[in-house]
Amino acid sequence: WKGKKMVKVDRFFPSSKKCCKCGRVKKELKLSERVYHCVCGNKMDRDCNAAINIREEARRMLTA
Repeated sequence: WKGKKMVKVDRFFPSSKKCCKCGRVKKELKLSERVYHCVCGNKMDRDCNAAINIREEARRMLTA
Protein backbone atom coordinates (compact mmCIF):
# COMPACT_ATOMS: atom_id res chain seq x y z
CA TRP A 1 0.00 0.00 0.00
CA LYS A 2 3.04 2.26 0.28
CA GLY A 3 2.54 5.35 -1.84
CA LYS A 4 -1.06 4.41 -2.71
CA LYS A 5 -4.32 6.15 -1.92
CA MET A 6 -7.17 4.33 -0.24
CA VAL A 7 -10.74 5.37 -0.94
CA LYS A 8 -13.66 4.29 1.23
CA VAL A 9 -16.88 3.89 -0.73
CA ASP A 10 -20.07 4.59 1.23
CA ARG A 11 -21.48 1.41 2.76
CA PHE A 12 -24.88 2.12 1.19
CA PHE A 13 -23.49 2.54 -2.35
CA PRO A 14 -25.57 0.09 -4.46
CA SER A 15 -22.56 -1.76 -5.87
CA SER A 16 -24.42 -5.05 -6.35
CA LYS A 17 -27.69 -3.53 -7.54
CA LYS A 18 -26.19 -1.10 -10.09
CA CYS A 19 -25.51 -2.26 -13.65
CA CYS A 20 -21.87 -1.58 -14.48
CA LYS A 21 -22.76 -1.14 -18.17
CA CYS A 22 -25.76 1.23 -18.18
CA GLY A 23 -25.97 2.44 -14.56
CA ARG A 24 -29.53 1.26 -13.94
CA VAL A 25 -30.15 0.39 -10.27
CA LYS A 26 -32.38 -2.54 -9.35
CA LYS A 27 -34.83 -1.96 -6.50
CA GLU A 28 -34.29 -5.47 -5.21
CA LEU A 29 -31.61 -8.12 -5.63
CA LYS A 30 -31.77 -11.28 -3.55
CA LEU A 31 -28.53 -12.73 -2.20
CA SER A 32 -29.48 -16.02 -3.87
CA GLU A 33 -29.28 -14.29 -7.29
CA ARG A 34 -25.62 -14.94 -8.12
CA VAL A 35 -25.82 -13.74 -11.74
CA TYR A 36 -26.66 -10.10 -12.38
CA HIS A 37 -29.13 -9.60 -15.26
CA CYS A 38 -30.04 -6.16 -16.62
CA VAL A 39 -32.56 -5.11 -19.25
CA CYS A 40 -29.66 -3.56 -21.22
CA GLY A 41 -28.38 -7.10 -21.87
CA ASN A 42 -25.61 -7.14 -19.28
CA LYS A 43 -25.28 -10.60 -17.70
CA MET A 44 -22.41 -11.35 -15.35
CA ASP A 45 -21.45 -12.67 -11.92
CA ARG A 46 -22.96 -10.27 -9.36
CA ASP A 47 -19.66 -9.97 -7.45
CA CYS A 48 -17.75 -9.02 -10.61
CA ASN A 49 -20.43 -6.45 -11.41
CA ALA A 50 -20.12 -5.04 -7.87
CA ALA A 51 -16.31 -4.94 -8.06
CA ILE A 52 -16.44 -2.95 -11.31
CA ASN A 53 -18.92 -0.52 -9.74
CA ILE A 54 -16.73 -0.05 -6.66
CA ARG A 55 -13.66 0.55 -8.83
CA GLU A 56 -15.49 3.13 -10.93
CA GLU A 57 -16.94 4.87 -7.86
CA ALA A 58 -13.45 5.11 -6.35
CA ARG A 59 -12.11 6.59 -9.59
CA ARG A 60 -14.97 9.09 -9.61
CA MET A 61 -14.22 10.07 -6.02
CA LEU A 62 -10.52 10.56 -6.75
CA THR A 63 -11.18 12.83 -9.72
CA ALA A 64 -14.00 14.85 -8.11
